[in-house]
Amino acid sequence: MSTVLFVTGTDTNVGKTVLSALLCVALDGIYWKPIQTGASDGTDREAVREWAALPPERTILESYCFEPPVSPHLAASLAGSVIDTAKIEVPRLGPEERLIIEGAGGVLVPLNQAEVMLDLMRKIGAPVVIATRTTLGTINHTLLTVNAIRGAGLEIKGVVMIGDKHVENERAIEHYADVPVIGCIPFLEAIHRQVLLEVFNSQFSRNAFHECPPRH
Repeated sequence: MSTVLFVTGTDTNVGKTVLSALLCVALDGIYWKPIQTGASDGTDREAVREWAALPPERTILESYCFEPPVSPHLAASLAGSVIDTAKIEVPRLGPEERLIIEGAGGVLVPLNQAEVMLDLMRKIGAPVVIATRTTLGTINHTLLTVNAIRGAGLEIKGVVMIGDKHVENERAIEHYADVPVIGCIPFLEAIHRQVLLEVFNSQFSRNAFHECPPRH
């Protein structure tokens, strides 16, 4: 069976793109970010291609791409457009292919006048991996994100904590959110394919991805 994972985060710039690149490397995944803002500084698709050393056919063009680094609803408005989630369709996959979808911002970032990112996540229906920081404030932000996703009836695969390791915050998230911390990504001086694979092999729970065996 094909496998789809949706990568979201507790905030913008939390590390979703690095996590997505890591999962593409470790799980031999195809990358797709349906909605991109801030394209004037380069797209996340371009970053993932570089970091994960993916050939062009292993990334999929955005459904919507805007230059200003602002919320999707505002970026679309500034471009004289409206994001229509009905027009965002998950690409067809081969029977053994894996798709890593990266959201924009957090789960409640507005997409248009009536919908937020969580509505698109609900439409896609894929299990969710949450990227969160290790620093102060992460417990509150992570619990709010977990509650919102559960309220939408979506499966949470687990939480990945990004930054300097903080054992007490990991324990608190697992206890209060009742969700596993399935991986950690330290600050990386350089990001490239081999480094991402090494982080996955040493810092992630393989059991969390039993339906999509990791690469070695």
